[in-house]
Amino acid sequence: MSSRKLRFDGWVFDPESGDLEREGARVRLQEQPARVLQELIAHPGSVVTREQLIALLWPKGVVDFDTGLNTAIRKLRTALGDVAETPRYIETLPRRGYRFLAALEPEPSDPVPAAAASASPAPAVVCASLVPLGPTPDAELAAPQEAAPEEAAPATRVDTTPIEAAASPAVGSTLVVWARATALAVAAAAIIALGYFGFDRWVLPRHAAPGGVSQSIAVLPLANESGDASQQYFSDGLSEDLITALSKLHGLRVIGRTSSFQFRDTKEDSRSIGAKLGVAHLVEGSVRRAGDMVRVSAELIDTSDGSTQWSERYDRPYKDLFALQDDITSAVAGALKTRLLEHERTAAASDRPPSGSLEAYNALLEGRFYVVHNTEADGRKAIELFTTATQLDPHYAPAWSELSWAWMGLGQNWLGGAPAQEAYATARAAADKALALAPDLAAAHLARAWWLLVADFDPRAAQAESRRALELAPDYGRAKLYLADELAGSGQLSEAIELARQALATDPLHANWYDALASYFLGLGRLDEAEAAVRKAIELQPNAGEYHVTLAKIAIQRGDAEAALSAAQQEPAGSPKDFALALARQISGDRTAAATALQLLIDKYADEQPYEIAEIYALRKDPDKMFEWLERALSKRDSGIVALLSDPFIMRYKDDPRLTAFCRKVGLPMPAEVERRG
Repeated sequence: MSSRKLRFDGWVFDPESGDLEREGARVRLQEQPARVLQELIAHPGSVVTREQLIALLWPKGVVDFDTGLNTAIRKLRTALGDVAETPRYIETLPRRGYRFLAALEPEPSDPVPAAAASASPAPAVVCASLVPLGPTPDAELAAPQEAAPEEAAPATRVDTTPIEAAASPAVGSTLVVWARATALAVAAAAIIALGYFGFDRWVLPRHAAPGGVSQSIAVLPLANESGDASQQYFSDGLSEDLITALSKLHGLRVIGRTSSFQFRDTKEDSRSIGAKLGVAHLVEGSVRRAGDMVRVSAELIDTSDGSTQWSERYDRPYKDLFALQDDITSAVAGALKTRLLEHERTAAASDRPPSGSLEAYNALLEGRFYVVHNTEADGRKAIELFTTATQLDPHYAPAWSELSWAWMGLGQNWLGGAPAQEAYATARAAADKALALAPDLAAAHLARAWWLLVADFDPRAAQAESRRALELAPDYGRAKLYLADELAGSGQLSEAIELARQALATDPLHANWYDALASYFLGLGRLDEAEAAVRKAIELQPNAGEYHVTLAKIAIQRGDAEAALSAAQQEPAGSPKDFALALARQISGDRTAAATALQLLIDKYADEQPYEIAEIYALRKDPDKMFEWLERALSKRDSGIVALLSDPFIMRYKDDPRLTAFCRKVGLPMPAEVERRG
C-alpha cells in the first residue's frame, strides 16, 4: 500500500497501517476493507466495478468473491458510519460496483488534486448515533449475479431461489414480529467500548493462556440483516448453534457465547479481537430471513493477519434450516481441518427437536434470547417460550433442560419463600424429564446439578452431576463453573479457583464468572486477587448487580470502612445495594447508622433474604442472632446457605459447635473437616 495519508471529510486514512482517524478517534481497518477504500479513493467520483475489486483482493481465487466483497464493503461502511440507502462516502450501483463520493483534501502543502476537485459532492445525510452493521439487505443483496467469473467460483457453492424474491413488501409484511432486540445490542456495544486488559495475567490457567493458539476459534454474532430488529433472536440463535456444533470437534477450543457476543457491531479488527479472546480464527457473517427464505453469509478469518480463509453464501428455504446449519458447520470444520484437525469428523448440532419441528426449535432460540437479558420479565418470557417448545415436541430434551434452568434462575434471583420453592419444584421436574429423554445430554445433568445445589443443599450430589456433564462434554465451560460453585459450597476453594480459571479460558469475557472467582479468593482471604477479579467483572459490565457487593466485602475484610461504603453506594438500586450498605455501616463507627441500616434490611427482606441478615449479625459479632437467622434461612430454604463454608463472615465462627451442628443438619461438610488451603 501507499505510505501517503489520504484525507476526506475530516478523515485521515493511512493505507500502510489501515488506520482511519477522525477528531482523535482511530479505527484499524482489516486488510481487505483497507484495500477497497484505497482503490475507491484512487478513483473518486468514478465507478469501480465489482470485478476490479475482486481481482484486487483475491487474485488467486480462493473464496466466494461475491460474499467476501460484500463483507469488506459492510465493514468499511461500519468504520465510516456510512449508510447504504443515504451514502455519504460509498455509493452502491446495483450490478455494477461502487463509487466514492467524498472529495479528497490535499496535504497541507499539496495542490488540490484535479480528480478531487471534479468529484461529485457528497450528499447531505443525517447520521444516527447507532449505525447498522452494513447496508440494508436490498442495497447489498440486489446484485446476486455480480460475483467473479464462473470458473473462479468454488464448487461447493449452492444457490437456490434468490432471497430477493421473498423480500417484496407483500412477503415482508408476513414476517413474524418478535420482541425487541435493541437493548441487548446496545448493552453489548457499551461493554465493547470499555476495552479489556490483562485478564490472562492471573485468571487463566497457566497452561492455557491466550496468544496464538492455533486450534482455537470464536464465532462472532452473525449480523441481523433482515431489516427487522425483532429478528435478532434468530441470527443470535444460529450463531449459538454454530458455537455448539464446533464445540463438538475434538481438539478445537471454541470460545463461549458470552465472550464472543460482546463483539457485536464492533469496529475492532480481527487481530485485536483474536488477541482479546485468545483465538487464532474467527467466524463472521450475516443472516437475513424474509418470508420462507433464509440467506446466510459466513467467512473464516485468520486473526494473525485478517485474511479470509473461507467464505460462502447460502440461500435456502427456511424449511431446510437444519441442513443449512450442517453445511456451514461442515464447511468451517473442513477449512480448519486442512490446517488443524486432521482425522476429525464434524457433528451435527444437538439442540434440534427429534420431531424436526422448526416451530419448536424457533421457540428454543427465542427463549435463549430472553434468558440472557437477566430480568424477571425476560425470565418469565423465556419460560413461556421454552414451555411452548416442549408442548410442540414433548420429547425435546434440550428444551426441557432450558426450561429447568429458566425456572431455577427465576426462583433464585427474583423470588423468595413459597414462590421460590414452587419454581424449584417445577425446575426439578423439567430436569428429570430432560434426563429421562436424553441420559447422555450434558446440559440435562447440569440442570439437575443446579437444582441439587441451590434447592436441595446437596453439594456432593451436585458435584456428581456436574462431573458427569464434564465427562460427556469435556470443554463445557458452564459445567466447569457449576462444579467450581459446588466445590466452593463444600469449602474446597482452591479447587474451585482452578476450575473457574479453566471455565474462563473457554469464555474469557464472562463477567459473572469473574465475580464467582472473586468470591472464592475472598473466602481464602486472598484479597488482592479477589479485588482484581471483581474489578474485571465491573469493567466488563459496570451496571450489573452484586459486583460492588463483593467489592464492599473485600474492603470490610481489610477493615477499610470508607472503601466499603463507597463500593456499596456504587451498587445499582435494589436489595443487593441495601445489603451492601448495611454491611458497610457495621464497620463505620456510627452505631446508630449501623443499627438503622440493619433494621431497614429486616423490615424489607426478612422473609426473602434471612441468610444475608445472618451475615450482618456475624459481622456485628453477635453469634446468637446469627444462628437464629441461619435457622430462619434454613426454614425458608434460602439458597444463600450453599455458600456458607466459603463465607468470610460466617466462618469466623467455624469453631463454634453450633455451626458444626447446623452444617450437619443442612448436609454440608463439617467446618473442622473443610480444607482451606491458600
